[in-house]
Formats: sequence, C-alpha cells, structure tokens
Amino acid sequence: MSSERDWWLLLPPAVRRFPADLVSVLIFTLLTVLAVFLPGVRETPLRIVVGLPFVLFIPGYVFVAALFPEHGESVANTEEEVSTAGDIDPIERIALAFGLSIAIVPLLGLILNFTPWGIQLAPIMLTVSGATIVCTIIAAVRRWELPPEERFSVPYREWVVAGRTELFDPTDRIDAALTVALALSIMLAVGSVGFAIASPQQGEQFSEFYLLTENEEGELVASDYPQEFVQGESQPLTLGIENNEYESVDYTVVVQLQRVEGEGNQSTVVERDELDQVGTTLEHNETWQEEYPVTPTMRGEDLRLTFLLYDGEVPAEPTRENAYRETHLWVNVA
Repeated sequence: MSSERDWWLLLPPAVRRFPADLVSVLIFTLLTVLAVFLPGVRETPLRIVVGLPFVLFIPGYVFVAALFPEHGESVANTEEEVSTAGDIDPIERIALAFGLSIAIVPLLGLILNFTPWGIQLAPIMLTVSGATIVCTIIAAVRRWELPPEERFSVPYREWVVAGRTELFDPTDRIDAALTVALALSIMLAVGSVGFAIASPQQGEQFSEFYLLTENEEGELVASDYPQEFVQGESQPLTLGIENNEYESVDYTVVVQLQRVEGEGNQSTVVERDELDQVGTTLEHNETWQEEYPVTPTMRGEDLRLTFLLYDGEVPAEPTRENAYRETHLWVNVA
C-alpha cells in the first residue's frame, strides 16, 4: 500500500486532483480515437464496441458533470431505501447523460455540415472528442472550486443500490413504469444505433473523376485549363478520383491525345496516341489527387486530350465507349 501511495505522489498535483471518473472519460476518449483511426484496429468490431458508448453516453455525461459538480448527499430512510438529496440523483444523472448525448452529437454534426470539412468521419470524431475534452476540463475546474465534501464523486455502490431499488422495489407504480420506460428507451436507442453501424444502408454507388488546374493563387480549380501546348514540353494538370462504390476499387487512368474529325456524336477518332496510364487503389469514401505532367507527342489544332477512367482491367483498345468515366480538353499543340 505504501509503495502505491509513493507512486501516486510522484504524479503532478493537477493529475492527482483530477476526478477519477473524468480521468476515465479522457482514457476512454483516447481509446475510441485509436480504435477509429489506428490501422489494423479500425477494421475490427472493437471500433463499434467503444464507439457506441462514446457517442451515446460520454458527451452527455461530461456535460452533466459540468452542469452539476455538486455531490448529492445519499441518505437512508427508515425503510433502508436509498434516496438522494440536494443534487440530481444517480438515475437522473445517467438518464440525462444518454439524453444529452443523443442531442449533442447530432447538433455537432449539423454545425459541421455548414463548414468546409462537412460530415466526414475525421471531422466528426475530432469535434466530438474536442467537445468532450472541453466539458471534462470545465467539470474538473467546477468541482475544484467546491469544498471537498460537496464535490461529486461516483458512488458506485449507491448507484447499484438505487438502481436495484428503482427497478425491483419502487415507491409507486408510476415510478416503476417510468423507470422501465427509461430502461427500454435506452436499450432501443443503443440497439438502433448498433444496427445502423453494423448494417449501414448503401446509397448510390458511383465514382467521381475530374481534372483540376492551379490558378494564380496556387489553388486547385476546375477552370482556366491550359489550351496551348508545345510538342515535347510538359504542362501540369491534376487528376482527381473519389471512390463512392462502397468497396475497394482498382482505378486506372488512360491518357490519350486524339485527332478527331466531325462534330458531336458524329465525330470520329482518326488518330490516337496513348501518352500514359496511371493507376491507384482507393477504399470507399477515399479521394486521390495527383499532379500529372501532360507531354504531347502529336502536333495539330483542336486535338482532344482525353482521360479515360477504368475501374478494373483496361481493355486492349481503350476508347471513350468502353471507359467507366471520361473527361477531356480541347488543345492546340505547336
């Protein structure tokens, strides 16, 4: 016991003063971040196991802890039933934690929807984690401002007794019905979210394919593409692919310079020169952008610089008709 106490005294005073339940919240938040982003772990069920409590309980718990830093005194009445005075009781604290979590997380997602990052996994995870850490620090500071005897601490044994009393020995039928309804609501919420995560509904399957160029400010834009080239000299374009196929896809981009006769649907390729093939593999919801130097080998006016996208094996004769996606520019090569 003495050695454990000596080890505890080696920690900084701020760490020793930090409430145990809030330390647990910070550790659980770190574990969730690792489970979501760490390669080799994010593909396992551990991501769901830690993700559900993190989304459904942790944000609301620290928010309630920040609002109610006081310790509700537990007293026993003549019938040896546990009740709570002064603050909110344990059942109310847990119920508020679930309810506020279900309200806070969608609200953060709504705010992210109006930002440049949008509703993506990384921004949502960082935002919820940041809000949790901020509320945890506020809760700790508010507890430190109270006398030690008034600070809230997790009364594990009292919570178990109170929960058993509420479930199996309620004071009246209305109280029992509300407790059962609360328990069923929490189980339904957890089950619904778990089912949604384990069996997500797939939306439309598609791949985005686009060309970008750099403007004077150094930003990538979909305008002002180069039109004048010199044979043998390179000009950069940026190729972009976004995978929304709900599976891993092997992409290949075939770059051709084509001499075309006719117009519109009546146009015919009379000469084509394949400049290059560029390949990449993307997971679902992953985006790839790469600068590609275009080096024309054919001279002429109104040549069609064509980029053909294939999601799998490239045919022996790549054309616009057999490509999965296609985009092109009209250029002059001197």
